[in-house]
Amino acid sequence: MSHVYVHHRIEAAPRQWNAVAGQIVATGTPRVEAAGGALFGVWRSQIGRPRDELTAMSVWPDDGQVHRATGLLLDGVTDCRAQVSVAMVPTLRPAVPDAPKRQGNYAFRWFVTPPAHWEEFLSLCQSAWPGFEAAYDSQVIGLWRCREAADDGGVRSLLLTRRPDLGTWERSKIPQGEAEAVVREKLSRRYDLCDWTCVSTATLITATDREDTARWT
Repeated sequence: MSHVYVHHRIEAAPRQWNAVAGQIVATGTPRVEAAGGALFGVWRSQIGRPRDELTAMSVWPDDGQVHRATGLLLDGVTDCRAQVSVAMVPTLRPAVPDAPKRQGNYAFRWFVTPPAHWEEFLSLCQSAWPGFEAAYDSQVIGLWRCREAADDGGVRSLLLTRRPDLGTWERSKIPQGEAEAVVREKLSRRYDLCDWTCVSTATLITATDREDTARWT
């Protein structure tokens, strides 16, 4: 059985996002690890989500502790007002649960795809990613399928990509040359298969190379 990931959307009290993140890393991580899991990452909002909202992801070797994931991560964390968690399983990536470490522009893109289109959706991703990564010095961290379907039965999924910065994110939308045009055509076809999609960007608080000190909101 593959690992189970939990996406945690965490609302902090006004101006307390950094303090809450620090508590999660300092106290939540040891609890998660003691239960057999790991902290995959903590991100701060950049574009598209509220300033005081954090995104965290935890990863578990099986279903045994997933129901406790939120409590293990957040129990005792002050100034945490609310949270919503989503359990997910990896599809094409990640093959192993290695946490991202490099700072950058992380795009969290959610999809709802009709079940009849899901296999083509996966095929387009798989064929487009090598060219995307080569052209833009970017990495596809993972594509996860949510355990719970959408209300209409559609497949809910999360795609997480890293680019060096926002300039590269914009650049990746405007193909230059034939090879990039082929990549963009595949990605555009993937979007056209979906019933719904949205994206927000964030930076990685748990990065080990550098801290993001910009004021994004």
